[in-house]
Amino acid sequence: DNSGWLKLFGSFLKKPEEETDECSLDLVPECCHCKGRKIDCTQKKLHTVPAVSANVTVLDLKRNRIKSLSADLFISYGNLEILLLQNNLIKLIPRRAFSGLSRLRRLFLSQNHITTLKPGVFKDLHKLEWFLKVISDKWTSKNKTMFSGFVRLLSYRYMLNNSLEKIPRRSICTEMPKLNWLDLEGNKIRSIRNSVFQECKEFTVLILRRNQIKQIEEDAFSRMRKLVELDLSDNRMQELPPSLFRNLQSLQQLNISHNPLGHVYEDQFDSLVHLQSLSIEGVEIPNIQNRMFKNLGYLSHIYFKKFQYCGHSPHVRSCKPNTDGISSFENLLANIILRVFVWVMACVTCFGNIFVICLRSCIVSENRQHTMSIKSLCCADCLMGVYLFFIGAFDIKYYGEYNRHAQEWMESVQCQFIGSLAMLSTEVSVLLLTYMTLEKYLCIVFPFSHYRAGKKQTLSTLVSIWVLGFIIAVIPFWDKDSFGNYYGKNGVCFPLNNDLAEKPRARGYSTVIFLGINLLAFIIIVFSYSSMFYSVHNTGAKSAERSVFSREVAIAKRFFFIVFTDALCWIPIFLLKTLSLLQVETPGTITSWVVIFILPINSALNPILYTITTSSFQERLKLCLQKKRQQLGISGTRKSLT
Repeated sequence: DNSGWLKLFGSFLKKPEEETDECSLDLVPECCHCKGRKIDCTQKKLHTVPAVSANVTVLDLKRNRIKSLSADLFISYGNLEILLLQNNLIKLIPRRAFSGLSRLRRLFLSQNHITTLKPGVFKDLHKLEWFLKVISDKWTSKNKTMFSGFVRLLSYRYMLNNSLEKIPRRSICTEMPKLNWLDLEGNKIRSIRNSVFQECKEFTVLILRRNQIKQIEEDAFSRMRKLVELDLSDNRMQELPPSLFRNLQSLQQLNISHNPLGHVYEDQFDSLVHLQSLSIEGVEIPNIQNRMFKNLGYLSHIYFKKFQYCGHSPHVRSCKPNTDGISSFENLLANIILRVFVWVMACVTCFGNIFVICLRSCIVSENRQHTMSIKSLCCADCLMGVYLFFIGAFDIKYYGEYNRHAQEWMESVQCQFIGSLAMLSTEVSVLLLTYMTLEKYLCIVFPFSHYRAGKKQTLSTLVSIWVLGFIIAVIPFWDKDSFGNYYGKNGVCFPLNNDLAEKPRARGYSTVIFLGINLLAFIIIVFSYSSMFYSVHNTGAKSAERSVFSREVAIAKRFFFIVFTDALCWIPIFLLKTLSLLQVETPGTITSWVVIFILPINSALNPILYTITTSSFQERLKLCLQKKRQQLGISGTRKSLT
């Protein structure tokens, strides 16, 4: 991104004239160095400006202890072209401090304690043009680090990092008609009146970042038709006047990042027809829409707070951040590992659960009610696999050009459907596991209670759980005004993270689901299995047989793995949801790994834990296989006799 001052750099930079190394001055302070007509007094602990020859052209006084400048201090230095006064202790500049410097072209005043500038301070600086500064570490957050080590053309009047609170009400360009590069970064300016820059028709760069600006009057920049770069970042503006950028047709770079803006008008940038770089980092834009950037035909670089905003500027070549950890500018799933494993997890989840449903249907069980619950659980878990298949399919569909379709995808019926499908799968699975655990708990801890769920009771409970899960999944569709685009907050269409722009009802609803229902279910499961093991242990303690001890160990292992897999799946989700409620920034990468890897863990492992590894199921499977062998053996004997 070489918009703004970088493009102007080459046009302003001129080759310095070669000078002899021999000193051409008669009067030079003992502690300073002289080369040609240049005097270098850097870091010499000077408290005042020393006396030097009148024909000096460059006077370097940076990093000293100069506290004040007296009137007519430089009046005899009519040939002075460059004056460096940065990193001193200057608080006040008298009106006639720079009198007589009619040839001064560069002036450095950064890193001082200047609080006010009186009118007339720069009235003799008619030739003041530009400043040169080596790039510092406090550069913008944009990716311009490739220019490190080069020099940066910063300002024609350099007032960076002072304590300036007010600037003159009258136009500052009245005294300096050639002024066209002004950097007032790091001061304490609170407002910009429309009269301050009225005569500044030659301005090309204006830097006002890191001030305390709360208000800018409507026509403050109306005369700056040649302005190429405007930086208003890191201030306190809550609103920008609708027509603030009205006449800035030449503007190439605009930075309004890190301001507490509550609203951006949809036609705010319409007049910036030649804008190439727009920075809106750290700004929430609740009303963002494609209309805001439609007229910016030359825009090539844009910088947002969230990756999701990039979908509203599909014509822009480079958008930052270029990923939210889940999706990237090119792909729905940013990480190649996620793109592969979404298919792996989908296959394992779907085929594992379908396999168990088929086996349970073929093998007749004594406890048919339990079989119904297991089949229902497998159906719910299978939906998670279907959800992952959809994510993988749409990732392939948008391969290489996801940003063009990002907004359309997140608002689409398909995204809403698979998001609700994942929610349905998760909640029904949670409720079924809780129901099955409680049923087992009553049978083991209270063996003489004669509690056994009948066929009708089990069927009605399973139907109720599915109806409740369906209601939980579709409630966000009932009231769009309250929930907004509930499932379309990210590329994977799962509502796990909150943001500041999320509606209160949607935030409360997801909190009730993830930190209410699911957390309560997890606590019930952990408590139930702990009580069950304690009950089995107490019963076994009355018998001294080794078989009882080995059976306890086997039960303990089984219960541990059931609780461990539940914890592995749900605890990261609880933590992530809690952090998002506390407005703690969490990388999107974590969300993507949770949705693709951790969320489907239960769905993939439930068939193994509740069916394939159970001793009763294994015994019935062996009996079934033996019967099949016997039948095959009998038929084979008959064939041989024939």
